[in-house]
Amino acid sequence: MSPLDNIRIVLVNSIYGGNVGSACRAMMNMGLSQLVLVDPRPGMDMEEAAAMACHAGDILQNRKVFATTAEAVADCGLVAGTSNRGGLYRDHSKTPREWAPRLLQAALDTPVALLFGSEDNGLSLDDLALCTQFIRIPSSENYKSLNIAMSVMVCAYELFVASGTFEPPQERSLECPSAMREAMFAKWRKALLDIGFMTNDTADHMMLGIRRILSRGTLTEKDVQILLGMASQTQWAANQLPKKP
Repeated sequence: MSPLDNIRIVLVNSIYGGNVGSACRAMMNMGLSQLVLVDPRPGMDMEEAAAMACHAGDILQNRKVFATTAEAVADCGLVAGTSNRGGLYRDHSKTPREWAPRLLQAALDTPVALLFGSEDNGLSLDDLALCTQFIRIPSSENYKSLNIAMSVMVCAYELFVASGTFEPPQERSLECPSAMREAMFAKWRKALLDIGFMTNDTADHMMLGIRRILSRGTLTEKDVQILLGMASQTQWAANQLPKKP
């Protein structure tokens, strides 16, 4: 089981269905599935939540609802609360990136909760008293407060990246061999001479520059095949021009 499966997102006293739905979408993007609502405000628009959840409707449908935060996290080994306010114990906050490895390690053995407060008041002191970790998302001094769904996305992203779940695509084409690369440079030398881009006197110098440009990154077999095709087409176009008398 992935540690992400053991992490629950707890939204406390939420007001807007759109934020809840958007949080569901962020969770699904980042491999999280456990949503808990604590004492949601009466009249919260669940149709709006479903619309904003988009393809993450299952997360919204499978949500759990508790009357108190204490009940929602009773079985959790670690409870991380998000807050952008300063003061006393909250000055020991760390960023989501700093806490992610610790939370994931704990989630291998025990449920872990991430708490997000209401849109108007954030987490209460009673909620924060239940927390074993405090999370502060870095933000501009001009406007520190983040939307709830945005906060969920930032924290979920850091957990997802730290989990090592994502594997970036690998280059499928091999680095081209020297002989193929030299054949390509020879082809371009001839093409550039044919179109008058350089003369025999300047060709050696210009080709060194072109080699330097094309050697700054990986040059794969597919890359060279494309460049060979471009050189061939350039030569063909040059040969269609009327010959100078």
